[in-house]
Amino acid sequence: MKANSHPISASRSYFVSFGLCGLLACALLVLAGPRWLRTAAAQQGGAGSRQSPLTVERIYSAPSLSGRPLRDTMWSPDGKLLTYLDDNAGEPEIWAVDAAAGQRHVLIDAQRLRDVLLPAASRGQQTGLGRTTPPRYLWAPGGQALLFISARELFWYDLKTKSAKKLLGEANGKASSHEAADIDDAKISPDARWVSFLRDHDLWVVSAAGGEPRQLTRGGSDELRNGELDWVYPEELDLATAYWWAPDSSRLALLRLDERAVQKYPLVDALPYVAAVTEEHFPEAGSPNPVARVGVVDVAGGDVRWMDTGGDPTVLLARVAWLPDSRRLAIQRLNRVQNHLDLLLADVASGKCQTMLTEQDKYWINLSGDGFGPAASDDLHFFADGKRSLWPSERSGFRHLYLYDLAGKQIAQLTRGDWEVESVAKIDEQAQAVYFVSTQKSPIERQFYRVALSGGEPVELTHEHGTHGVSMAPDGKHFLDTYSTAMTPPQQRLYNADGSLVATLEENRVAELENYHLQPEEFFTVPGADGTPLEAAMIKPNRFDASRKYPVIVMVYGGPHVQEVRDGWGGSTFLWNEMMAEKGFVIFTLDNRGTAGRGHNFETPIYRHFGSVELADQLAGVKWLSKQPYIDSSRVGIWGWSFGGYMTCLAMLRAGDVFKAGFAGAPVTDWRRYDTIYTERYMGTPQENPEGYRDSSPVNFAAGLKGKLLVAHATGDDNVHFANSVALQEKFVEAQKYAEFLIYADRGHGIGDSAARIHIFNRATQFFLENLGK
Repeated sequence: MKANSHPISASRSYFVSFGLCGLLACALLVLAGPRWLRTAAAQQGGAGSRQSPLTVERIYSAPSLSGRPLRDTMWSPDGKLLTYLDDNAGEPEIWAVDAAAGQRHVLIDAQRLRDVLLPAASRGQQTGLGRTTPPRYLWAPGGQALLFISARELFWYDLKTKSAKKLLGEANGKASSHEAADIDDAKISPDARWVSFLRDHDLWVVSAAGGEPRQLTRGGSDELRNGELDWVYPEELDLATAYWWAPDSSRLALLRLDERAVQKYPLVDALPYVAAVTEEHFPEAGSPNPVARVGVVDVAGGDVRWMDTGGDPTVLLARVAWLPDSRRLAIQRLNRVQNHLDLLLADVASGKCQTMLTEQDKYWINLSGDGFGPAASDDLHFFADGKRSLWPSERSGFRHLYLYDLAGKQIAQLTRGDWEVESVAKIDEQAQAVYFVSTQKSPIERQFYRVALSGGEPVELTHEHGTHGVSMAPDGKHFLDTYSTAMTPPQQRLYNADGSLVATLEENRVAELENYHLQPEEFFTVPGADGTPLEAAMIKPNRFDASRKYPVIVMVYGGPHVQEVRDGWGGSTFLWNEMMAEKGFVIFTLDNRGTAGRGHNFETPIYRHFGSVELADQLAGVKWLSKQPYIDSSRVGIWGWSFGGYMTCLAMLRAGDVFKAGFAGAPVTDWRRYDTIYTERYMGTPQENPEGYRDSSPVNFAAGLKGKLLVAHATGDDNVHFANSVALQEKFVEAQKYAEFLIYADRGHGIGDSAARIHIFNRATQFFLENLGK
């Protein structure tokens, strides 16, 4: 359950990081006191009178009111160019920015992409390189070529000769059974001689010079995945891949996931006259996980050599990385309930493993690095000298960076304090520095820092209040900063490594937003149920009158690893909240204990009992609200999606005297129905914590419904299954209670298409006006 598109996600998503963001604003003259004395409106340079109201149709239609930042940015291997995709008359082309000068030029124009990469025989086949689908590409190590990737084809493009050759795909319009299968996870070997890919659940390679592809693993199937991820590993362990090239390109490490014991869950598409059923391997809490093994196969072929990671089939092999010598692998082995982590060093010749270090926690261990993108790759880093490694740990209650030798002895602690290192962007061994993003300035901001490997205080490299997401050049000389605030859609700037500006690449000024005179979001803290100061935010109605009484809509997520109160652009969800404020509602958001950004100790009060502490803190927030003279505490509603949908259901069923109306999107209603890795991390198994599961699940409190509840769910949700809403409705039947359900056929967890979003949020708008309006 991670915070992005398809997992249980925050109701407000960020361009860089996920969670709720808000505007820097005038302070509330209230109990909590001010955070900043600047307003989001001031950031916009002030605004005139509103020219037109926001509408659901405009918020969820194209062009996006979030603007259009640079797409698919990627550094050249030498760090001298930053490339990105752009359109020319609706067709893709690749642009490059000179990192030193900030000047840009077309690297591959639209005509060349069309004519060279798509010869006439291929154009009619609707490949992924066609006019309607932007190409996916990778830089080849050495920077002499690009690899273009479609669903079934690979093209190698020589930048010097400006010529392309097809490495993989149909020949003369004919395809073998293998060639008719889709490919996935294509990569280039470090020496640029090979291209690897997945097909039919096995690992393959093809020479970059051309020739027939070769199959490196055998026996792959839907239940036995060689180098291929399943559903739960990427979803809950944040793995982006299941195979890795050795630095010397001689071999590949792979994760094999055996799902034969994992239960299958049917996803039914009821729209056809004959319903279609797709089965996914989905391990529900307490049931078997996939059995993982790590192996190594030579690029020349031969048998897979399996590493001896121990005999326990229930462990999670959560991270795999090569050491620089290409003779050893680092494997992170996590026990099933995720409170014991071993860092193993495996000799790939013998398969023998030794434990380098161990982390244990009374509650659970949060894995470091999300596995996606370059920022995650250096979170566990082995130095070229073969003597040291960088290791992130939350042992102090906050994630910080430590240096270890390879015998497992701590050399130094590089960062410390009551703040978190969120991610490591790069370790520059030549400059002897670590670059990272952290919460040091504020838990609701993300800033970029450098710290010397020799120690000392971190140096802040970004300075504007808000959210900074950073991609560092491979040579460590420049970085791309994607910056936003609650009122500022994502902007992109190119900097030197010392933080000096090279160029603004994308201002992303969305002129249309000026028509709406968006209201500032005020950041402050309120006391939680136990007195802990909690981050909170508020949007007041336009033309706010402190002598009036306003209804309230609480927006909630409330779950682990996500922040709602965050100074970063919140996209369409933020704009819908603004629209509701325009209609006369106060929008209130609070990050209860258990959410992200405040350290591990702030998370752990939720352990073994979802919903209890979270709801208590949300109620404390509403109690604080009720003391404000402009709040009508008899008209309080709540809404959220995913975990926020769960919290909404729980609030409506267990605190119906406080919340009069709730809108829940894709809610978990019974934690026994959610997956093993996420649920057991926080709750243990249902077999050994039955009371916790019972008391945390809304289905067991259906009789407590007093107000009005609206639930939206999709039948094709592969994450929080539609059965959660069906089970809740059945409990309402038993209790003779009534709720309204919006059902969306064959869509996923986020129900992201424009038509459905417009349908959902028009009804949600009407729902709150009906039940909380005058």
